[in-house]
Amino acid sequence: MFPTYDIVVVGAGHAGCEAAAAAANMGMSVMLATMNMGTIAQMSCNPAMGGVAKGQIVREIDALGGYSGIVTDRSMIQFRMLNRSKGPAMWSPRAQSDRMRFAEEWRLMLEKTPQVDFWQEMITGLVVKDGRVTGVKTQLGLEISARAVVLTNGTFLNGLIHIGEKQFGGGRSGERASVGLTAELEALGFESNRMKTGTPPRLDGRSIHWDRMEEQPGDENPSKFSFTDTEILSKQRPCHISYTNLKTHAELEKGFDRSPMFNGRIKGLGPRYCPSIEDKITRFADKDRHQLFLEPEGWNTEEVYINGFSSSLPEDVQMRALRTIPGLEDVKMFRPGYAVEYDFFPPTQLKLSLETQFVENLFFAGQINGTTGYEEAACQGLMAGINAARKLQENEPLILKRDEAYIGVLIDDLVNKGTDEPYRMFTSRAEYRMLLRQDNADLRLTQIGHDIGLASDDRYQKMLSKKEAVEEVMEIIQNTSVAPEEMDSYLEGLGSTALKQKVKAVSVLTRPQVNLESLISQSSELSEKLEAYDIEVKEQAEIQLKYAGYIEKEQKLALRMMKLDNVKLSDNFDFHTITALSNESREKLSKQRPANLGQASRISGVSASDISVLLVHLGR
Repeated sequence: MFPTYDIVVVGAGHAGCEAAAAAANMGMSVMLATMNMGTIAQMSCNPAMGGVAKGQIVREIDALGGYSGIVTDRSMIQFRMLNRSKGPAMWSPRAQSDRMRFAEEWRLMLEKTPQVDFWQEMITGLVVKDGRVTGVKTQLGLEISARAVVLTNGTFLNGLIHIGEKQFGGGRSGERASVGLTAELEALGFESNRMKTGTPPRLDGRSIHWDRMEEQPGDENPSKFSFTDTEILSKQRPCHISYTNLKTHAELEKGFDRSPMFNGRIKGLGPRYCPSIEDKITRFADKDRHQLFLEPEGWNTEEVYINGFSSSLPEDVQMRALRTIPGLEDVKMFRPGYAVEYDFFPPTQLKLSLETQFVENLFFAGQINGTTGYEEAACQGLMAGINAARKLQENEPLILKRDEAYIGVLIDDLVNKGTDEPYRMFTSRAEYRMLLRQDNADLRLTQIGHDIGLASDDRYQKMLSKKEAVEEVMEIIQNTSVAPEEMDSYLEGLGSTALKQKVKAVSVLTRPQVNLESLISQSSELSEKLEAYDIEVKEQAEIQLKYAGYIEKEQKLALRMMKLDNVKLSDNFDFHTITALSNESREKLSKQRPANLGQASRISGVSASDISVLLVHLGR
């Protein structure tokens, strides 16, 4: 019934969509198998993409040639650049999306991608021969043969939904769980565990008193995610802000005796940084209120997502608590919040390529690896799709380093450190975050995407043109002089020292209070020379000049650390023979099989002295 595919991708969430698109665009024949064709790229939780560190990941996906940035731009209803008051390393794009348009856009893009086929059915098992995956088995008893398989099962593996004292099988509201695969993987030697995540109730916007809340509009001059020529928003929908209060907390506490979180029915590990509302009021009992964001689900729908109110309490408790919140006194629910428990496989069982250690040509991506978030899932799917294709093409895997991409940080963290809670990306996880800014993702990664056959020639030429333009702007700023008479009143107004003579514009720009836009407005010569360049190019040049010292410092640090990454370790290296290593180190290194000393140094439990022992042993 089926041909032999190069790659079967199981699951059509954010990870599965990126994996299928990447592999197909690299020349592979792909089967995308999903339990429900109607929920491809479903936004299971909040209708938004990006945010702190997550926005950087979406831009990196786009720079490499993935689709998430394009889909987001085509379906967004609001755009905000977060953390503008901080340094550029912290700037993070975030978009509210039209949930239905987002899913539709992804499906249409996949259908227009040559070499992607679709099959709607539960995948219940794998076909493995001589330690290599050769296909998948379906619930109907069919076999789909493949040279490689990417599993992106999300929250569906033995998924269990909790609402108060009620529990039922399901991967998300209204959809059944996936059964069979966990048992098969465990039989192959994989270790599994349970995690938990939650989602808030969805509200009827027609029943909300919007005038009793604080409006949160989008940026006055919105940007976008993709480095391609997607359109910029000309109109936006606002979000709104409200707060819980002591009455809310009292109503929630009345349901604690029926809470699956507090009575032990939920066993899975939950996200510490994104707790449910019942967890918040317990852990932060000193707080009289908690902020809530009311986010529209699309351009035309009345459905509203209440960000900050995730809950698995009984539905009647949720309703009574909601009606104590300003603006929600008469609110109606479309559906209650719930928690979902699901199986995941500790990611220390993976190689950095996201190929599993136990079964060749089998790749894992997304929540199956213990992560949470659309963006984290999407970037893993992209890398799994790329590396599955490269494995079949007999090429070395693409491993992004920690100084090259947030994607590299995420995968390195997962594989080397594992995770004991749903892993979410933060800027604080990246030691080179000044290098890994959202504004330069194309300059960092499009060359790589083009070299592996994923980023198109158009993308590549666009990046080269931007790079050239940035260099031109930097040169103009470095070589154009500004005089005291055109600068001094401006500088005095900023509380900055006046000029004593003509100086190069760059020396004024590097002052903390000065930005390029206002500097240009003071100098007619600069204004004339830079008039033809777009805002993105000028902003990039400004950042590179203004933060040159910080950038250089991180580059030097990365080069020093890279020396350890260049010391390779063979696949059959026997760590047990080196008695000077600690017992814990020998165990961890033997289990995780690092490819080089840099990777070994980042494994939890491996000390600096253990790395020194290995260096001596290797004659370094």
